[in-house]
Amino acid sequence: MTLPSRISVVGLGYVGLPLTIALARHFDVVGYDHDAARIAELRAGHDRTREVAPAVLASTTAALADDPAAMAGSDVFAIAVPTPVDERREPDLGALIGASRTVGAQIAKGALVVVESTVYPGVTEDICGPEIEAASGLTAGEDFLLGYAPERINPGDREHSVERITKVVAGQTPEATATLEAMYGAITSGGVFVARDIRTAEAAKVIENAQRDINIAFVNEVTRIFHKLGISSHDVLDAARTKWNFLDFRPGLVGGHCIGVDPFYLAHLARQVGHDPEIILAGRRINDGMGRFVADEIAGCVDGGRALVLGVTFKENVPDLRNSRVVDIVQGLKEHGLEVDVHDPLADADEVASIHGMRPIEALDDAAGYDVVVGAVAHDAFRGFTTESFARIAAPDALIADVKGMWRRIELPAGMRRWEL
Repeated sequence: MTLPSRISVVGLGYVGLPLTIALARHFDVVGYDHDAARIAELRAGHDRTREVAPAVLASTTAALADDPAAMAGSDVFAIAVPTPVDERREPDLGALIGASRTVGAQIAKGALVVVESTVYPGVTEDICGPEIEAASGLTAGEDFLLGYAPERINPGDREHSVERITKVVAGQTPEATATLEAMYGAITSGGVFVARDIRTAEAAKVIENAQRDINIAFVNEVTRIFHKLGISSHDVLDAARTKWNFLDFRPGLVGGHCIGVDPFYLAHLARQVGHDPEIILAGRRINDGMGRFVADEIAGCVDGGRALVLGVTFKENVPDLRNSRVVDIVQGLKEHGLEVDVHDPLADADEVASIHGMRPIEALDDAAGYDVVVGAVAHDAFRGFTTESFARIAAPDALIADVKGMWRRIELPAGMRRWEL
């Protein structure tokens, strides 16, 4: 078992930054990101993802750099860059290929490269390896080794942090596996699971979120059925989850960089081997259609007017806008003739405007008279609404649409109507 003397982490986003901070408590670590503005803000003690507190950033021993030369001399390189899908819902490995080339330009003989990004089986060895070889002139499996240790970061989740989760690892050789087991074992109390090989570890990661997506899709589909019967899915789930082995998934929008993306990686792999991925893509179709379903149902309850959509990020209590399906609700309401404002206290207004083409209102101080109020994201700030909150921002006969079921126990002002999934 060989502990690394110097580790470089490539990519300082939601995954790479917490990993860098955790590793730096035990090792000499360089955190690299090609975005100079990102490095500048981190050095100033600000993390726009809100995953790392300013005090923790200020106290870390990790060297933060936007110059790849800072990684030279590292014996382990951990790649933690985004792996999204393109407009055709096919894997976009551009960032991963770019990171592999960057590592290849800095790597020396004897180093180990471990990929944390979500991929389908074969990417680490068949794509990353050759890219590193081409950039370095070295040979994978001889001059340098490969490994895979899939990230399991859940944005905004302080309980299942990188220091607490079980870490899955696999190396190209027993030596590489032992190094990864020791390295990750030093930072997590959740233990390390050694997978049979790299492709097995890649497969395990890509099915984790696909499984969750399918389970949510089932709940979303039965929610649509219950709506036709005038039954609240939240009431149904309250009863059903009293059974000891009931899987407690909730209806709603499915976005983000993982659950809304990873199934397409699995579907891509399935087609490569000649299999038609029926259940996987059916789940995606159902979940991708929930925003439009919500918009159609809400619009059917009102005769136009002004709507306020609360929440733009893909999940509660995070500023992450990646693949947020709230935009589907907004667009759907607009197509039904409603004027729509959005508000999110966590999202960056310029980023919302850049990504989604809409400028959110910055505060609710002057918000009033809305005919529809949509609770799209269960931020704590919205969970704390009271009867008086609705009286202040909504018209006397407004429709209060609760997508997340966060206002079920709140008594609405007289005359206001309630809609929920």
